[in-house]
Amino acid sequence: MRTILTTALLLSCSNIFMTFAWYGHLKNLANRPWIIAALVSWGIALFEYLIQVPANRIGYTAMNLGQLKILQEVITLSVFVPFSIFYMKEHFRLDYLWAGICILGAVFFIFRSKLFGA
Repeated sequence: MRTILTTALLLSCSNIFMTFAWYGHLKNLANRPWIIAALVSWGIALFEYLIQVPANRIGYTAMNLGQLKILQEVITLSVFVPFSIFYMKEHFRLDYLWAGICILGAVFFIFRSKLFGA
């Protein structure tokens, strides 16, 4: 369980960098040429990869590839929704809730063998 928590914490940190690399330029560099935004995003993404690669290597010792991917998707949505609402000033949409419910279903199915021994 400690390995999964460590993986989730590291993936959460890497996902914060990823979200800023992918979407932060839409707010901060909107008036700059796209190449500037791309270079800044690559610089931010470097930090994401420096955390994400070790996280996946650690996680792969306790989870299979599908479980790692679903964990990443849960974390992605958990980071993206607050980012879009508080940083990008987007309005909350029920679509976020429905997407979250669908991902919870994916979590159940991908982790059910670990949870229930099935």
